[in-house]
Amino acid sequence: MLKLVVKPFHRCLSGQLMPPIKLLLLLCGTEILTMAPFSAVPALLPQLSLNWHMNATQAGLLGGSYFLGYLASISHLSGATDRLDAKKIYIAGCLLAGIGSFLFLVIARNWYLGCLAQLLCGAGLAGTYMPGLRALTDRLPDYLQTRYVAFYTSTFGIGASVSYAMTGGISHLFSLNSVFIINAILPLLAAIVTHILLKPIHHKTKITRTLLTGQVQALKDKLIRNFIMGYAVHCWELFAFRSWIVVILTEALHGRYSATLTAALINLIGIPASILGNEFASTRSRSHFIKRVMMLSGILAWGCGLFVYHIEILLILLPLYFFFVMADSGALTAGLISVTPKTVRGATMAIYSLAGFGAGFIGPIIVGMVLDLLGGQHHLIAWFFACGSMGLGSLIMSFKFNGHTVSEVLVKNHAD
Repeated sequence: MLKLVVKPFHRCLSGQLMPPIKLLLLLCGTEILTMAPFSAVPALLPQLSLNWHMNATQAGLLGGSYFLGYLASISHLSGATDRLDAKKIYIAGCLLAGIGSFLFLVIARNWYLGCLAQLLCGAGLAGTYMPGLRALTDRLPDYLQTRYVAFYTSTFGIGASVSYAMTGGISHLFSLNSVFIINAILPLLAAIVTHILLKPIHHKTKITRTLLTGQVQALKDKLIRNFIMGYAVHCWELFAFRSWIVVILTEALHGRYSATLTAALINLIGIPASILGNEFASTRSRSHFIKRVMMLSGILAWGCGLFVYHIEILLILLPLYFFFVMADSGALTAGLISVTPKTVRGATMAIYSLAGFGAGFIGPIIVGMVLDLLGGQHHLIAWFFACGSMGLGSLIMSFKFNGHTVSEVLVKNHAD
């Protein structure tokens, strides 16, 4: 009896057991630090376009190269969490993000060298975002996972907003170089904090299968496939929006307000949207909720393009649009976690991220191509179809999302 009391107490003192709320705050806080480089290029895109004489397609490639770096790394980095403690992968991701920002400062003199630095920053996100989620869920009891996952994923919006606001403020007060110096330091700080405070764990079972085998096993599950496809169209829309929102606001505001600060405030709407969306989805049909949210966001995307030169209407539509873009974010990721066995969770999260961020890489480029094809950034018809392209995938997916199979998640949740 004495051992039953003393052993857990000793483990708490040694830091091996961290209270769930402290664990959540730690990983959410370090996530914000690691995302310092995330919005730097989108926030500076109007200025970089002028300095480097970029057309809209090149600007889209510069923004999208961040996600290409993510894509090139995510399968190996996230999949490795099935074999290694996710803490190790997380620290490596922090280092990649810091190095990428430092290289942007040192070598980026034109758009294609900027793309190279962005590739490393994107690889840094691949090593922190989903591995951070795995580090969280591996250390949580099952009954807390879906709710805490929604809080963790919503912190992505805080990180994006802080990055927008910090980039705009620092570049205005100091210089572009100062932005990338800070962006190099903060992920390294996150690595130090994580190394000190997050205690290591060991997987209970040794995984002998390959990453590819785990991914094939995951894709055989129709529930998992539905969430993967839903996340792909979600990320297409989300990252196209985030890559181009400062350009949209710059075109619409004509210097009346700060485009980067306005973008940062709009991004903050994603935090309650993601949390509330998951809470709502958890108490009702998750599939029906996701379908309705996708339909609304898909329609609002076209509305934003239609009213891009009516600033009073646009400043209502953009926050409303982003709310619905983010409302299914936590619901999708928490749903995936709830139906994925722990033995293939790393492999599943890798392919989930691969599909999502692959679409996130393509989305910003398509927006730029549509703008170029239809006359450029000063034509209403170009913005109408460019913004519409952001939400087209969600609009289509709202009719194709498999409601019958995904609704089975509720049965599983209640059984757990």
